[in-house]
Amino acid sequence: MIDGGEAIRKLALNVARYTGLAPLAKPFVGGIGALLMLHRVTATPEKPNSVNRHLNIAPAFLDKLIADMRGRGYAFVTLDEAIERIKIGGKGGQFAAITADDAYRDNMTEALPVLEKHGTPITIYVAPGLIDGAADLWWDVVEDIVDTSSRLTLKTASGSTVVDCSTPGRKIQAVARLNAWLTLKVAEEEQGAALRELACSNGIDLSVGRPGILMSWNEIRTMAAHPLVTIGAHTINHRNLKRLSEADARHEIGDVRRILKEKLGREPRHFAYPYGYASAVGCREVGFARDAGYVSAVTTRHGVLRAEHAGFLHALPRISVNGRYQSVAHIRTMLSGVTTPLANAGKMVVTI
Repeated sequence: MIDGGEAIRKLALNVARYTGLAPLAKPFVGGIGALLMLHRVTATPEKPNSVNRHLNIAPAFLDKLIADMRGRGYAFVTLDEAIERIKIGGKGGQFAAITADDAYRDNMTEALPVLEKHGTPITIYVAPGLIDGAADLWWDVVEDIVDTSSRLTLKTASGSTVVDCSTPGRKIQAVARLNAWLTLKVAEEEQGAALRELACSNGIDLSVGRPGILMSWNEIRTMAAHPLVTIGAHTINHRNLKRLSEADARHEIGDVRRILKEKLGREPRHFAYPYGYASAVGCREVGFARDAGYVSAVTTRHGVLRAEHAGFLHALPRISVNGRYQSVAHIRTMLSGVTTPLANAGKMVVTI
């Protein structure tokens, strides 16, 4: 099945590239730098054609991207230094900082060797609940449930419905439907129980055979001690903060600092909002992150950094290094800044 949205976005990227618009526009709209967003980095994904393949890039692509950006004058810096550069308006040339969400084990086993090769820092955002098993990588669980079924029974407050998973196209539709149900209809604090009920009612035992794809605490401690690695916070349980009460949202944002200090011996200075899109973070959540004492907080909004972001350090956009767009040319176009207003209704300074 062809993803129409993906095809249109790739067409726009290619038009900007081949018409010469991107390189011509970069001096005017390219901003002062960029925060790159990763998730998984592995040459051997469990499901190469996964609906979640946007979360994974190959180490070889990361290697090419870093080399290309360095060759084009980008300085790769720590997130601390990136914040300082934003504060002074980006003086000193264009810069980039690499970030990675969720603490996937391959960040250590496959991404780190590439980063060491180039001497490139990374900030990894950790959600303790994911590491401890109190929270789930529900997007992977949903896909696993759909992949092992030809039809599912979905029990909701209004009754049971059958979800067709009989063909590859139907499976994609089923994943989208279940994702929407889980994230829009089910309360955040009930998500885990709902996921287990969905699995159990369809004959799947989530406690058996699920490989550990996230780092352990010992591995995170090892990474935290590495000179190229900074550990940031990603809430306690990877919750959609906008769907929580003020007390619960402040708890997720603030108390994770204490937990990470207890686990790692150091309080995190930087924060990433789970999901990071408009329905997951707004002005309220930005205020909570600021109140919690973080130096910076990042969203998943698409955009390059501009000098004006000095006033919005708790609502910083990122450029997603996406598994569906593993092309250095595509990333060059994104870094040119031409896609920033296209993705944000004309806004050049992207916040929330």
